[in-house]
Amino acid sequence: MQEFSRHCKHPVTHLALSGGIGGAKLSLGLEHVIKSPKLMIAGNTGDDFRHLGLYISPDLDTLMYTLSGRSDPERGWGLANETWSFMDTIKEIGGETWFQLGDRDLATHVERTHRLNQGEKLSAITSMLCRKYKIEAQIIPATDDLLQTIVETNEGVLSFQHYFVRKQCKPTIISLKFNGSEKAKPCIGLEQVLNSSKLETIIICPSNPFLSIDPILSVKGIKEGLKKSRAKVIAVSPIVGGIAVKGPTANNLRDLGYPVSALAVAKYYSSFIDGFILDKRDEDDASRIESLGVKVCLEDTIMIDLKSKIRLARRVLDFSKSI
Repeated sequence: MQEFSRHCKHPVTHLALSGGIGGAKLSLGLEHVIKSPKLMIAGNTGDDFRHLGLYISPDLDTLMYTLSGRSDPERGWGLANETWSFMDTIKEIGGETWFQLGDRDLATHVERTHRLNQGEKLSAITSMLCRKYKIEAQIIPATDDLLQTIVETNEGVLSFQHYFVRKQCKPTIISLKFNGSEKAKPCIGLEQVLNSSKLETIIICPSNPFLSIDPILSVKGIKEGLKKSRAKVIAVSPIVGGIAVKGPTANNLRDLGYPVSALAVAKYYSSFIDGFILDKRDEDDASRIESLGVKVCLEDTIMIDLKSKIRLARRVLDFSKSI
């Protein structure tokens, strides 16, 4: 109910779909430009899993820590000034150490798990944490329902974190599936926003199309909502000069039979986007993307500091208004 009243008080005008590190960078820029709960960020939950008895939401946590100014600037995930006594002790007693949980980070996971066990929804818990962290934007999970990214690889079928962290993305991907997507529904707040006449822009952050954005789009009604919305849908390329800005996107494109290019990403999104932010280094792809019926904006998309994040966010919003 609190999330609903907040949405009514501040009608959302801008919606971002985001994974972890890359999406969080642009989301931080967007929050600095919009500066209000009129910005909603729907985070990927296909990465979520239970580990050592705790419910972990890596992408939601990265978004929250980044927008609250608490994230570790070196790693891009987790909290700054972290300590690791818990993991050191787990190692001593022979526990699993492949997934790192910092001492301060543990508080988020413990409180989230406790509240989930008490029957609270993930969206309500995330909203509470955002208030505690003094984040103005509304960060929500794409769905409150169970959604799990499963990776079929040349080394067998793996849960997402076993592929991504334990195996360090080394196995070749054969296919992906999102367990629970056939029943999962968007969070109430997200569903309301997708159907809102107040919504002006939907931003597909420069996150991995397959591992971060596709799990969100697999939730019943979200992709259809993007297609039906009167808001302009703008995607930001995660590929710059044939290289992934962050993470295994380039390898994933190759594994799944796509060229490693911004053009391939634009084609993948072309059924539901109106515009595409293309890095200046990939200018040669501009005319071919526009032939898909997608408007192109050339920009420097590398975000190295807060200034560049804000600049790119402003460019995305200005581009949306020009279409």
